[in-house]
Amino acid sequence: MNEMKKILLIGTGGTIASEVTDSGLAPELTTEQLLSHLPAVSDICDVECLQLLNLDSTNMTPANWLEIAACIRERYGRYDGFVITHGTDTMAYTAAGLSYLIQGSPKPIVLTGAQKPIGFDSTDSKVNLTDALRCAAEDLPGVSIVFNSRVILGTRARKTRSKSFQAFSSINFPYLAVLRDGVLLRYIRQECLAAPVFYDRLDPRVALLKLVPGAGREAADFLLERNHALIIESFGVGGLPEGRQAAVAGGEAGHRPLYRRGLLLRHGLPLPLHAEHLEQIEGEMRKICKEKLKLERFELPREEALKFMEEKGEPFKVELIHDLPEDAVTSPSTSRGSSPICAPVPTWIPPAG
Repeated sequence: MNEMKKILLIGTGGTIASEVTDSGLAPELTTEQLLSHLPAVSDICDVECLQLLNLDSTNMTPANWLEIAACIRERYGRYDGFVITHGTDTMAYTAAGLSYLIQGSPKPIVLTGAQKPIGFDSTDSKVNLTDALRCAAEDLPGVSIVFNSRVILGTRARKTRSKSFQAFSSINFPYLAVLRDGVLLRYIRQECLAAPVFYDRLDPRVALLKLVPGAGREAADFLLERNHALIIESFGVGGLPEGRQAAVAGGEAGHRPLYRRGLLLRHGLPLPLHAEHLEQIEGEMRKICKEKLKLERFELPREEALKFMEEKGEPFKVELIHDLPEDAVTSPSTSRGSSPICAPVPTWIPPAG
């Protein structure tokens, strides 16, 4: 008889753990109380409970992601898998954050939640939590979301429905697996390492700007003044309006190019980004993964980094480094055999203090 897997159930709040109060639904239940609704789980795995947070997920922050990652790191050697109960509104953000904070995990790290509280007669909570615990006891490495009998890669999930039990979709990527009558049917197994790589720092000052027709650049200027970096969610596969493209690229008189102020829209590629460019990038990344090329990170002072990028034929990155302080230290990363599309990208390491 196979030994039963040991799973840690980590509670963070959300609808799944909510009860009706005078102010509406509020996360009140502990992980022990959630588990009491699922007596059959004792036949699937051995579960221990930990109540880490008790939040409405709209109040979840990057600091909480670090707290969850630290919790898993401290207990990683004691469990075979981890399940995190979480509110649905920001679950996809937390899954993506944890995917970068805990990289290459050979053990399952599963997030789940529900559209209705576990105490309601008509609820998806019991199925979702049971499925999540079942997946955590399987060979399902890395971070994923288990919801409505579907397993979604942590970096590909998005909440696309507010009322349906099928709340999450996998964006531009297949489901990792589905569950049918309690059986996990796996389509894709994530690559993993022998041991995970944990990170304990995030920069919360990264802004997102969603383009809409007719939008000016004033919003980008505003966000860049208050953040370290700005991500522009453009149209299609990277299209930018021509007028805005000229301003971003520095072609409009009186405007400093936005990419010199923390906005990265391209990496040695022409603007706008088209499907064929994405295919090139995907091809190079598949090559790196297939050949298992080792990623190498190293530090270079500003002047050495300028020379390094000039020799690599990377004029865009040379421009970026020119705008760094003279005493800046950059941290490029590269892989042996990489092409110019996957060439080193400089990261500025600010001075301590």
